[in-house]
Amino acid sequence: MHKKRTPKDVLELSAREGIQLVDCKFIDWPGQWQHITFPLHEFNEATFEDGLGFDGSSIRGWQAIHTSDMLIVPDPSTAFVDPFCAHPTLSIICDIVDPVTREPYSRDPRYISKKANSYLRLTGIADTAYFGPEAEFFILDDVRFETNEQSGYYFLDSAEGRWNSGRDERPNLGYKPRYKEGYFPVPPTDSLQDLRSEMVLQLERLGVQIECQHHEVATAGQAEIDMRYSPLVDMADYLMLYKYVVKNIARRAGKTVTFMPKPLFNDNGSGMHTHQSLWKDGKPLFAGKEYAGVSQTCLYYIGGLLKHATALAAFTNPTTNSYKRLVPGFEAPVNLAYSSRNRSAALRIPMYSPSPKAKRVEVRFPDPSCNPYLAFAAMLMAGLDGIENKIDPGEPLDKDIYSLSPDELANVPVMPASLEEALNCLEENHEFLLKGDVFTEDALQTWLSYKRESECQQVAARPHPHEFELYFDI
Repeated sequence: MHKKRTPKDVLELSAREGIQLVDCKFIDWPGQWQHITFPLHEFNEATFEDGLGFDGSSIRGWQAIHTSDMLIVPDPSTAFVDPFCAHPTLSIICDIVDPVTREPYSRDPRYISKKANSYLRLTGIADTAYFGPEAEFFILDDVRFETNEQSGYYFLDSAEGRWNSGRDERPNLGYKPRYKEGYFPVPPTDSLQDLRSEMVLQLERLGVQIECQHHEVATAGQAEIDMRYSPLVDMADYLMLYKYVVKNIARRAGKTVTFMPKPLFNDNGSGMHTHQSLWKDGKPLFAGKEYAGVSQTCLYYIGGLLKHATALAAFTNPTTNSYKRLVPGFEAPVNLAYSSRNRSAALRIPMYSPSPKAKRVEVRFPDPSCNPYLAFAAMLMAGLDGIENKIDPGEPLDKDIYSLSPDELANVPVMPASLEEALNCLEENHEFLLKGDVFTEDALQTWLSYKRESECQQVAARPHPHEFELYFDI
């Protein structure tokens, strides 16, 4: 993916690979890939400019039924031979265009991320924003859930789950990671080494450069595969491909994957620490002689992220479940401070390498339930606002934040405690996102109303299973 290809190149690739079908993938508003498949004979070079029609009224957060006609326009640089289709299929990521105006659709998340890139160049501050997300996920063996008028439950299971240490497995061979002790054990405790390696090798075959893979902290198959940093839009594309590959390889092995931030009670949730840096003319801008070897530009960028973090949460932590993870004690930072090395800070400056090219900011509060196009664009806009307005991030906090006294914590701001609170913060503070028409008022209001009506209100209206533990005998 992301090779410099022309439409002619894509058609020649299709001929060489014996492609019969073309699967057009695009991102919906909440952040999931959707797709529509065409026989190859429906594609020619003009298709990459004219697009193909589809009904946008059934896509979450998009058009009303009376204005439902939309166009998908394939991006030739994203074409790849799909490894999960029974028939030879070329997958390609598409942009969304209004068929009447021929303008990019303002609620297409990929278009919003492209506008953020354009705004970056317009400022003259930098020409490239690199992003490197560390998306964590659980590999499970069984999942069941249901809610209706008179019941509601979920059930997860994993052969690795510590709760199965006493199960009669005929034989039970033990080696199940303890709660919060799943970080880096070798096999047989890590039973998923080969499956993660298969995911890595498939991603690399599709052009995604991988840095490492490992078991994560939680029991029950928590995993992480790290991609090499890439420019903003490319990385958002890669993250969607990453999810697609990981889920399908797991399914092929009779397992399932979830990127839900907090599927397990009382063990670590899945985060997506996101590394960021700005470059101009091939040179890194975040290295310097200030704190931890960063530049003043980097400190201002940090200042912008800290100032706008509570509003950013509406995009970086966009589910009600996100705030089950954002609680103290599970490596998810709720206190808004920055530091070098200190992993209890919301923003960290990694110190692995002295190279100026390695200087970056790691934002630790996002999680992998986010729409990456929107989350990356929003974080970039917050950082740029910090640079443009020279926002001082204050003093770093190099202590273990979780060990601070209440008096010491009193002046440290915190992340929102719920999605509803994050949405309120976004509603009150979003001017920085409107610069350069990157996010429009329509896009933001659509996000707010969709999240409130389709998620917050739906969850709040239903009894929770634990409420029966607390209140049934009242």
